[in-house]
Amino acid sequence: MKKVLIDSGPLIALFDRSDRYHTASVEFIKNNHHELVTTLASITETLHLLNFNRQAQIDFLAWVNTGAITLEQITVEDLLPIKKLTLKYADLPMDFADACLVFIAEKLNINEIATIDRDFDVYRLKGKKPFTRLIKRIT
Repeated sequence: MKKVLIDSGPLIALFDRSDRYHTASVEFIKNNHHELVTTLASITETLHLLNFNRQAQIDFLAWVNTGAITLEQITVEDLLPIKKLTLKYADLPMDFADACLVFIAEKLNINEIATIDRDFDVYRLKGKKPFTRLIKRIT
């Protein structure tokens, strides 16, 4: 099955009805037929930003537990290349969750991502290959 990455932005919007990307995120999830891949860093970021509502956090964890997304592991050996990515994009700056996603994208050869983060328009995979964003930004 084809894999696509999912960033914390759409995950937050999915469980926050007041988020301007809520409808787009719900539609993306309803229409997606690919395996969604993320990292514990993005899960942590999502839970942190859903901290305004304990029930939203619980609902999100329950949804993840159903197998809605696959968690790709980050190991100690992965931290050096993740650090290099963080340094490469220090001018943005690149946060840990984004660096983990870019690392996983390179590791698994995935260039499609569900995100609302415009930094993914700047990030490049090996060979200067851009990401294909699967959720359009609202302007």
